[in-house]
Amino acid sequence: MHGNGPGSSDPRRPDKQHRYKPPPPSAQAAPGEDLTPDYMNILGMIFSMCGLMMRLKWCAWVALYCSFISFANSRTNDDTKQILSSFMLSISAVVMSYLQNPQPMNLPWSTVFV
Repeated sequence: MHGNGPGSSDPRRPDKQHRYKPPPPSAQAAPGEDLTPDYMNILGMIFSMCGLMMRLKWCAWVALYCSFISFANSRTNDDTKQILSSFMLSISAVVMSYLQNPQPMNLPWSTVFV
């Protein structure tokens, strides 16, 4: 008789036990892996380039917002150089858009409702 107390039996079934095997590493993301930092990093770079090239202030601010989200959701093993370059690109987009035109930002949808 095995167990902790009198009359207790082991409820585990040895035929239902399976040893854990880690999944093989692959290029695709695992189902549990969050891709939000990667998507936000790409969006931040796209909006930064739009803000720099087309002089759209709202694109530069959206790029900075995306960079913050990417940084906040990043893991410790992510590439810090890429996150830092995304931050610097978005900050430079905001600075350059205000250096070229220091007027306050007009939102694109603000003229629709007037």
